[in-house]
Amino acid sequence: MKVKIKRLDKSIPLPRYHTGESAGFDIASAEDVMIPPGQVAKIPTGLVIASPSGHFLLISSRSSLALKKGLNMANGVGIIDPDYAGPTDQVHIIVHNFTDKPVSVAKGERLAQGIFLPIEQAEWEEVEMIRENDRGGIGSTGGYDFGKS
Repeated sequence: MKVKIKRLDKSIPLPRYHTGESAGFDIASAEDVMIPPGQVAKIPTGLVIASPSGHFLLISSRSSLALKKGLNMANGVGIIDPDYAGPTDQVHIIVHNFTDKPVSVAKGERLAQGIFLPIEQAEWEEVEMIRENDRGGIGSTGGYDFGKS
């Protein structure tokens, strides 16, 4: 799969897969950033990435981000649509510092990983009823007690 990419800063390395069987490629910070405790920060990557037609870019945190840095992706994941690829449509990584200390991120530090996935848009069919029986609500298959007595 060929993917068009523009580096806004040529000193930023291109994303890369770190093993022959990696599902995702690593995405790094384009700047040194300090995130205050409990705050959310938008970290630039210095990259404009054009997802191939019919695909979107899913961005998730690297598995070590929470454990080693005390950061998580503020919105869980990022979705980059294929039409978000204009001259200044830079990909950002939005993180939350969940610690009680400032967290520093260095330029070039790998924070997230990206995966290209196919897009399939739904065609809605509105109905009056989908199933006759309910499953019983959130956690109904067991394992969690949400205050039931």
